[in-house]
Amino acid sequence: MASTPLLAPLALAAAEGEEGTSNFLVPNGTFFIELAAFLLLFYLLTRYLIPPINRAMERRQAAIRQEFAELDEAKAEAKGAEEEYKSQLADARREAARIREEAREQGSAIIAEAREQAGVEAARVVEHAHAQIAAERQQALTSLRTEVGALATSLAERIVGESLEDDERSTRVVDRFLADLETLESSKAGANGATS
Repeated sequence: MASTPLLAPLALAAAEGEEGTSNFLVPNGTFFIELAAFLLLFYLLTRYLIPPINRAMERRQAAIRQEFAELDEAKAEAKGAEEEYKSQLADARREAARIREEAREQGSAIIAEAREQAGVEAARVVEHAHAQIAAERQQALTSLRTEVGALATSLAERIVGESLEDDERSTRVVDRFLADLETLESSKAGANGATS
């Protein structure tokens, strides 16, 4: 009978089954050798291979926990920094508003002070101008009195025909002339004011 390579193990098992009564539930010697090899391999794996792998996994888990803790800490710091930034920003805005308000108040105070100084300066300039006008008027009157006095004296000497070189007499004549002139001017001003 020609047997194929696939059927050879089946044929061998059938031949053994006919030769002896072997119960598959009862182990034979091969089973014990396989069991001993399995237990030896299991012992070697648990003794030399699994503990370093477990330690490496525990270190990796500890590193991951540490990273998560650092991440949580960084998040808390970032949140605290953000709140501090917002607080500082709000403080800066309040400070800027306060500075603007102070600047407005100072500007208003400076403007009011400048106006007051301008008013005082204008009053001083007007007062100085009045004083200067009064001084110039007095000077013009004195100059006029002297010139008119000299003219009046020389005219009076011609009209009268006698000398009026006496200072007292010439002063009285000039005073009287100027008084008449002022009276005439006042009456003209009163007449002009009444007609208006």
